[in-house]
Amino acid sequence: MNDNLQIRESRPGDATGIEQLYVDAFPDEDLLPLVRELLDFGQSVVSLVGIRENVIVGHVSFTFCHVEGGKDKVALLAPLAVAPTLHKQGIGSALVQTGFKHLGNSNIGYVFVLGDPAYYSRFGFRAEDKVVAPYPLPAEWRGAWQSIHLCEEEAPYEGKLCVPEPWRHIALWTS
Repeated sequence: MNDNLQIRESRPGDATGIEQLYVDAFPDEDLLPLVRELLDFGQSVVSLVGIRENVIVGHVSFTFCHVEGGKDKVALLAPLAVAPTLHKQGIGSALVQTGFKHLGNSNIGYVFVLGDPAYYSRFGFRAEDKVVAPYPLPAEWRGAWQSIHLCEEEAPYEGKLCVPEPWRHIALWTS
């Protein structure tokens, strides 16, 4: 399945390949502004690429955040993309699991995601009801706001997830 898949942190020279991946994977969404901002955001983002035969076939970002009133860092998983022709081969799972290991090394105890519960539940994500998204979510998305506890730390305070600038565009949370 993941034979010959190499996962590493993204580099500046990867930007074109990463951007093309999102154009191919999400033809009806314009994620490029967000992807570009996250790639330029520095050490507040863990950005990983999956490479097969010298081609970028997957990408994931984890952005460091915090919960209102708390001081511990948490992370937001997004975006995640895999080349459409390579879906269901474990590339996305490998990227997410590698990201979890990186976050554990950074003492990140919680990860949040806004995504398909059927997909993200396989990693242990569950519906989140104590920490709310930065913007009100459409009613039909409520189950899509999820979290996972990566380590034995205390739960973050109840409140709102405070996100850095790339994530402060309301359209990312409502459309």
